[in-house]
Amino acid sequence: MNVASRDTVLVESLLALSKFGLKAVAIASQSEPATRVARLARETVVAKVEAYQANARSDVLADFESHVCLLISELSSWLSDARVRELDFVHVYARKCASQRLPIEATLQAYRFTLPLLIRWLCDELVTYKGRDRVQARAALAEFAAQYTSTASITFAAAYSAHVAIFAEAEGDRRAELLGILVGGFNEADARVARLLKQSGYLEQRLRFCVAVAQATDPLEMENTARAQRISDAIVECVASVPVRVLVGVRRNLVTAVFSDIRRVSGWTAPQANITERVKECLLGLGPSVLVGLSGEQASPAAISLGWHEAMLALEFATVAERVKAFSSLSIRRLLVHRGVEFAQSALPTWFAAFRDANAKSRGDLVKTLRALADAEMNVQGAARRLTLHANTVYARLQRIEELTGLNAQRYHDLTELLLVADCGRL
Repeated sequence: MNVASRDTVLVESLLALSKFGLKAVAIASQSEPATRVARLARETVVAKVEAYQANARSDVLADFESHVCLLISELSSWLSDARVRELDFVHVYARKCASQRLPIEATLQAYRFTLPLLIRWLCDELVTYKGRDRVQARAALAEFAAQYTSTASITFAAAYSAHVAIFAEAEGDRRAELLGILVGGFNEADARVARLLKQSGYLEQRLRFCVAVAQATDPLEMENTARAQRISDAIVECVASVPVRVLVGVRRNLVTAVFSDIRRVSGWTAPQANITERVKECLLGLGPSVLVGLSGEQASPAAISLGWHEAMLALEFATVAERVKAFSSLSIRRLLVHRGVEFAQSALPTWFAAFRDANAKSRGDLVKTLRALADAEMNVQGAARRLTLHANTVYARLQRIEELTGLNAQRYHDLTELLLVADCGRL
């Protein structure tokens, strides 16, 4: 599809000039008037567009100045034969800007500031018109220049976005592969994997890592790609204030993030603060609709796979009341019960059914008494105070438990057995 079919307004503005009999003077892109306007455009955008100020000493400005020269040269050709052409050079410039990571808003601003310069140049230097309708001719010329610049900026935006989309897709594939390698474990003898990790900076010395796995409080929401992407973006935003690197993606319908930073600047400096604790404080900013499991600190890239398993396990303990759960905060007892409960339920003692029924009849008082006794370090008086009961009531409950189970809760091993059975039996 050519420019004429894309923008009839541009074609009409060009044809409108024909009634004035304007004759454009052919001007090469390197001629003095064209380079003077391009130089002025460069100075203008440096003064008014922040992104160009930041690139004042790079080739970004030189590329922009050359692009303005091409804009002028092409404009001169359009006026010379009253024919609209493709803006291939705009596509080339857009791809270059996208590769340079120059913000698209900055370039569109630059087009806007360049437009008045083009109009002034057209009216004052390019076209000589002595006719009676000189004012109308200049107005028509200005309208054409505005349409021309608008078409160029629209063409630029479309080409820039297309190139960024291709780049983002390729970058996304690379990040997904990298995340899969780190989380899934890797063979250090694999030369391709080692090269990818080295190029990405994950084989540098003195690095430490931690892994986070996140999901919405309603797991079904994770089937929505947009929801998962919002959580990914929110994680990146949350840790933006701390000097950690983050690699984030979606695995198994869960958002997975690998955080890394330097353990210590050199062998003579003190270790940095624990990365897991720093990241945990940041992730609390995700809000009440997201649950997060966080691994312990890992000392090498090879241990990231272990970190992922820790984060997955920690996520199983995360609740709305404790939205970010660190693996390091889980007790050995909780881990053993959590992992072994299904197996243990098939091996519960014969007295469990009677104990379960009696506990249900007492509305859970028997198990509450056992837990209070453990919290009071097996002191009956302390357990009574915790339960706001008379000590004799506690003794009576302990006697009832012994009758049902044959175990004396005032003995350490018996109390431990009773509590484990209560946990595995989900009491």
